[in-house]
Amino acid sequence: MPIIYKICPRDLWREAEALGRFTGAPVDLADGYIHFSTASQVAETASRHFAGATDLVLVSVEADALGPALRYEPSRGGDLFPHLYGDLPLDAVRALDALPLGSDGRHVFPAALRGEPSA
Repeated sequence: MPIIYKICPRDLWREAEALGRFTGAPVDLADGYIHFSTASQVAETASRHFAGATDLVLVSVEADALGPALRYEPSRGGDLFPHLYGDLPLDAVRALDALPLGSDGRHVFPAALRGEPSA
C-alpha cells in the first residue's frame, strides 16, 4: 500500500475535517489538482515550499484509495509527483502528524520518514 504525503497548515486541515473532505490549499485550487509528494520527495517539498513555516501537519494518504483521480506527473526536475484531480476523501488518510521546526530551522518528520524505527 503506497503512502503519499500532503503538507498542510493545521488550520486548513481543521477546515477539511469539519467539511469531511480536503478540497485543497490555495496553490492546489489555482493549479486544478491537489499536490502530494512521495516519501523520497516530501522533505525537499517542505524545504522549498514551506521553509520556516510553523503549525503544519503532515497528512499520510493511501494512494491506492484515490483511484484514477490520482496521477503521477512530471514536475520538479522531471520527477513524477502524485497529483489528485478531485477532493481528498478523509477515509483515505492513514495518519496525521505534526510537522514542527527543529532547532536547525528544518521540519522534523516522523521517524518512519527519517529511516528510523518507530517507537
